[in-house]
Parts: sequence; structure tokens; C-alpha cells
Amino acid sequence: MLIDTYGRVATDLRVSLTDRCNLRCTYCMPEEGLQWLAKPDLLTDDEIVRLVRVAVTDLGVTEVRFTGGEPLLRPGLVGIVERCAALTPRPRMSLTTNGIGLKRTAAALKAAGLDRVNVSLDTLRPEVFKTLTRRDRHRDVLDGMAAAREAGLTPVKVNAVLMPGLNEDEAPDLLAWAVEEGYELRFIEQMPLDAQHGWKREGMITAGDILASLRTRFELTPEGSEERGSAPAERWVVDGGPHTVGVIASVTRPFCRACDRTRLTADGQVRTCLFATEETDLRAALRSDASDAELADIWKKAMWGKKAGSGLDDPSFLQPERPMSAIGG
Repeated sequence: MLIDTYGRVATDLRVSLTDRCNLRCTYCMPEEGLQWLAKPDLLTDDEIVRLVRVAVTDLGVTEVRFTGGEPLLRPGLVGIVERCAALTPRPRMSLTTNGIGLKRTAAALKAAGLDRVNVSLDTLRPEVFKTLTRRDRHRDVLDGMAAAREAGLTPVKVNAVLMPGLNEDEAPDLLAWAVEEGYELRFIEQMPLDAQHGWKREGMITAGDILASLRTRFELTPEGSEERGSAPAERWVVDGGPHTVGVIASVTRPFCRACDRTRLTADGQVRTCLFATEETDLRAALRSDASDAELADIWKKAMWGKKAGSGLDDPSFLQPERPMSAIGG
């Protein structure tokens, strides 16, 4: 198993399939994009499936989340999902996406064995979407979410980041829309993972700000810590239920004590935390004919050294050099 010195056990694997993205969200990367990883540096489909197999069969991983960049840009995605679904024991599998390609791929992903999706959507206003993402693709995202719901990739979870001066007033509207459409909405505090290193604690929209805004229109009842478990989102029951809304407060209400995640970057590096400044190279071992047992041992040693927390509250905190697109969400 993947246990650390604080007794936490990692059972949730986040796998970045690519660092590329077809949006240019202001809180993630500059308008001109980034220097993408070279193809030889990326894990191949076979290498990804092998590492997922080691994680599931040898290390106790029970959930796999495919991320990016934008994972729908990975040509072999459907095949990767299908092969991972055939593993014994079968992991629960989900995908975090910007939704642009979902209308085209949702049915195939469901047939391959994907269980559900998380879709990023920060605004209901097409003009604000264009400003935030620097692309005019709002309708494509909405159509993709509807296709995912129709295909049975449920619950469809919607991830929203509120930014000062752009969409900070939209929390109640987003929740009303999500309730009407049957989506599960989760607000995420903006995190210091942008490529430009422009994140500022001062002025960010906090969990407290979000909840205060929602309570101007809705009655929110805490779901409770027992229901939450190791999930990153604190959840509230909306107007007595059955709908809920979540807030992932990585900055102001960190949940490191219950973290059960391990992360694999698109170029084969193990990351113990989104905000880690160190990585452990599995790709080199893979390509040097390491056995499954050797790969598992490298992974276990990496996770054993996981720090107690993200360090966001420490005045000496340093933002990771690698941006979110390279790390995987």
C-alpha cells in the first residue's frame, strides 16, 4: 500500500495524460500557451496502463482520475480507459475535462468503462467565458456536459473557480442552474498553480466569500465530516435537499490531514501533492526494464516521504515551478 509517515494511505490516483490544452484560462496559463512536453517525454499508452495496473493490483489504489492538461486531447484515451477497466480489481474511473470534446466522446468513454466526469465551467455568461478562457467555446462545454449526462457518466460534477472582477457574483446563478440541470456543483478556490506565478492571496475569492454569496439565495446545511471522508470538497445540502453544493478550499481550509491522493504526471513523475516541489521519476525506471515490484517499491518510497501539509500557510511557501497543466488537477 501507499502509506506515508503520518499514517495516510493513498488509494486515489490522479493520472495526467497530457500537458496540452485547447483553452487558455487566465488562472492556469498565459495567452500564448506554454512549451509543451516533447512526445518522447510523455508516457506511452502502454506505460500508462502498466503503471495504473501496478497501482491497482500491487499498491491498493481503488480510484483512478484521468486529468490533463485536457485529457480529451489524448488520442489513445478511450483505449486507455478500456484497458484499465479490465483490471482486477476494477478501479472506479473518472475524468476531469474542460468539456469541449465531450459531445463527441462521451458515449465511447462510457462504453469503454468510464464511470463519471468532472467538467470545468466557471461562468454562465458566454462573454465572460471568452474572457476567462480566451476562447469562444462556451456552447461546446454546455453541449458536452449534456452529452455526458445522456451517456450516463453521472453524477456530472461541475468545477467552478471564481475570479475577482469577472465572475465573482455568479455563485448563486451557477448553483440555481446546476440544481435545475441535475449537475453537482463544486466551487474551487483559486490555487497558486498558474504558469505566470501571478496568484495573490490578497483579493482571492475565498470559501467564506462563496458561502456568503450562496446564502443570499439558498439555505445551506452542512453535510458533516462523516459524509465527507477524504473528499476534498466540503458539502452543503441545498434548501433541505436532495441537491448539494461543494466548496474545495485548498487555500483557506486545507484538508491535508485526510488526503488519500497520489499523482502521476504526463511524463511519468510521482507527485505526492499538488504543491510539492519534488518529484520521483518512474519513467526512467520503466524504460530501464524495471520489474513491477521495483516500480511499486519506488512509488512506495516516494509516498512515504509525503509532507504533512501543502505548506500554503507557511510564509516561506514557494509556488511549484510546474504549472497545473503539467501536474494534472
